[in-house]
Amino acid sequence: MFYAKHFECRPYEKVLEDVDDFVGSINVRNSIIVFYHVEPIDEDRVKSVVTKLVKNIKWIAGKFGSKTVVIHSFNHLATKKGGPELAKTIISGAVDKLKRAGYILFETPFGYQNEWIMHVAGESLAKVFKEL
Repeated sequence: MFYAKHFECRPYEKVLEDVDDFVGSINVRNSIIVFYHVEPIDEDRVKSVVTKLVKNIKWIAGKFGSKTVVIHSFNHLATKKGGPELAKTIISGAVDKLKRAGYILFETPFGYQNEWIMHVAGESLAKVFKEL
C-alpha cells in the first residue's frame, strides 16, 4: 500500500478476454493506492482476507487523513496466483465495506496491463507491505 500525492492510470492492453472493456483513466490526488494479489490459499479464507484488507486500508488511510482509495490488481507480488474470480470476490467484498464506511473507491481496470504514474510521499508510512 502507498500514500500517493498523485496517481494516474490508463489501460494499456487487455489481457483477459472475458472482462469488460475499459475506456478512460483514473487521476486522483492524496489517496491510498493498494496493489493486491490473491493466492490459492485465499480460497479457504475469503472472509478473513476481506476483513484484514479493509482493516489495513482504513489504518493507512487514517494515518494520512484520506478517504480516497485506488485498488490495483498486481499479480507480480508472489509466484502462486489465485484465479480471477477469487480476486474479484475478495476485492468486491472489500470495496463494498469501504464504500459503506464512506470511502471513495477507484478500481484500475481488472484484466488489463496498465500504465501509471505515481508520486508517493516521502514518509516511511507512505510505503507499507501487509501480508494477509
